[in-house]
Amino acid sequence: MPDRELVTRIAESTSLTPAEAARVIDDVLAWHRQPVADYVRHRHAQLHLRGVRNDAAFEVIAGELRGRVVAAPELTTRQLRRIVYG
Repeated sequence: MPDRELVTRIAESTSLTPAEAARVIDDVLAWHRQPVADYVRHRHAQLHLRGVRNDAAFEVIAGELRGRVVAAPELTTRQLRRIVYG
């Protein structure tokens, strides 16, 4: 169960019930808790399906990682490639 104060704040500022607000908070926290390598692989696959070439995809991913709530370590293009391709 997420922090009750946070649940109350989200429920009061939206039309969600406290139970719905708690589920949304849990979902958001789960998204941000996923390991960096999992995020990189998932995001690379998404971008690849959209036809984004690797150099551009790795640039996008590196920028996204810098903006995560819990900052990921700075990764080079080579490190990103190794996560995706092993």
